[in-house]
Amino acid sequence: MRAPRLRPDRLAAWNGRMLAQAADGTVRRTRWTRSAAVLLPAALTVGGLGSALAHGVLAAGFNVTNTPFTLTSNGVSGTGFGAILNTPTVEAADGSTSTTTAMARVGFASAGLAGLCGIVHQSIAGLPYSLLLTAGQTVTATAPATFTTDISAANLYIEAPNLSAGGATTLQNAVLGMSADQVMVAGQSLTGAQAGGFGLGSAGSGPGGSTVNLSGLNASAHTAEIAGSLTLTGLNIRVVPGTATTC
Repeated sequence: MRAPRLRPDRLAAWNGRMLAQAADGTVRRTRWTRSAAVLLPAALTVGGLGSALAHGVLAAGFNVTNTPFTLTSNGVSGTGFGAILNTPTVEAADGSTSTTTAMARVGFASAGLAGLCGIVHQSIAGLPYSLLLTAGQTVTATAPATFTTDISAANLYIEAPNLSAGGATTLQNAVLGMSADQVMVAGQSLTGAQAGGFGLGSAGSGPGGSTVNLSGLNASAHTAEIAGSLTLTGLNIRVVPGTATTC
């Protein structure tokens, strides 16, 4: 069955809401359905959104609270890189909020990814399920010695209490220990930046700013936002029973 076509005006409205929510700095929970019986129409809608994402139509936001989701890639190559330490407002399942979870907010003005694997664990009707989001090349368990990117994103942001690279990491034109409020990505300061807070930013104001190459990205993230365009191949979103650990 083909996914329903989404009208351009509705796509634009959805896109505007995503950008507005991303801008206010609150990490929101994903409201999953209580019954697996309604997953089919939801999957059809996701199929339509996936088609639009593949053509760079939408800003994409992916937010989960309580249980962070996993993002992995064979590698990330980015320009206009910046990072800060902050404590964002996190909304819990009961609607309460807190600002006690320290996270690194990392941004790229432009980024290329070597494949993408996203995993969210969730209980539906008391049973464990996993939502798997994959795109581009197959992400391997061991970081490759070299990688070639096949996904591109503009204004990519990740907020995570744990982000690591399994292989070599190179940074160029970067300043470690810059005041967080001075760190700029795509001409904007990072959400949650505080004067005097820890920051990793660019040493100069060159066209690309600082650059970074991460081999084998592995992030336990609360938020992944694409405030610009996203170009990818082979987008696949599926729900599988059990607690998946790989895509």
